[in-house]
Amino acid sequence: MSTKPLRNSKLNANTITLSHGSGGKAMRELIDEIFVAGFDNAQLNELEDQARFDLHQLAAKGDQLAMTTDSYVVDPLFFAGGDIGKLAVSGTVNDLAVSGAIPLYLTCSMIMEEGLKIDDLQRIVTSMKNTADIAGVQIVTGDTKVVHKGAADKLFINTAGIGVIPKHFNIHATRAQPGDVVICNGFIGDHGAAIVDARGELALENTIQTDCAPLNELIQAMLVHCPDIHCMRDATRGGIATVLNEFAQASQCAIRIDESQLPIRNEVRGMCEILGLDPLYLANEGKIISIVPSNQAESILRIMRQFETGKHSAIIGEVLAEPASRVILATAFGGDRIVDMLVGEQLPRIC
Repeated sequence: MSTKPLRNSKLNANTITLSHGSGGKAMRELIDEIFVAGFDNAQLNELEDQARFDLHQLAAKGDQLAMTTDSYVVDPLFFAGGDIGKLAVSGTVNDLAVSGAIPLYLTCSMIMEEGLKIDDLQRIVTSMKNTADIAGVQIVTGDTKVVHKGAADKLFINTAGIGVIPKHFNIHATRAQPGDVVICNGFIGDHGAAIVDARGELALENTIQTDCAPLNELIQAMLVHCPDIHCMRDATRGGIATVLNEFAQASQCAIRIDESQLPIRNEVRGMCEILGLDPLYLANEGKIISIVPSNQAESILRIMRQFETGKHSAIIGEVLAEPASRVILATAFGGDRIVDMLVGEQLPRIC
């Protein structure tokens, strides 16, 4: 994993200027000294307008190509345990991995505001490279644009990714069945809480870090053990409540979760109580919700708990036949309540 500084004497500016998006010499120096030097792989170094792949090599890994894209506008750019660069790579890798795909290649497009500190940009590129190395993917092509000061908020990133799905995996939101169980790979709400803290608007004192991480290694281990995982999705914006509702609606089933089994840090729970937030709707960037056959659940948990990103994994609920398309929470007080889709936005600019 490379952590060497990326600054080079050819790049004399301390901040991004409009000339860095002009297509001329300044832009070429920025691309060479920041992005090519930072991401450093054979595909990218060719500096063609596209990355090219050997179809025979891709086909040897599976029979379906998975593709995804996402944009990242988080505020602030840096927060406890992560930054917008780590977020962009992890989020796109995870969106591929939850389909059963082996993530392989990413793109990276950056919209930079005039005045962005080049040191901050370098720090973000280094973070992206380190995260990509952990995930075993390469950033192979991209684009840069510069907008006038005030036209954006420092930096927006778009990443797209491709991967290959092996033949025997069939993970879909429509496959939840009565009798299945619901597994989460650890504490929920950490990312949302970390962003609230990083914004510094509420003078809260805590040590919550984002859970942002690529999960493809964990997911592949789960699938090796149990190729018949029915549903899997990463719980980002809208939290686990949104994912569970998507599964319940797509599969026309009910999902009942147990409040006493939900893994929530005391710090996150306390912050939610102070701010009137519901941890079920808080964003995560390193959490997956999986629906698996009940006879495989305990053995899958044992596999998951061998990984740092899964050591707090827990069974949090079950799939029922009725009421169709509903998510129900069994509360700590002994009653039940319906968990709807998020209405509005608890926290804007979260990812």
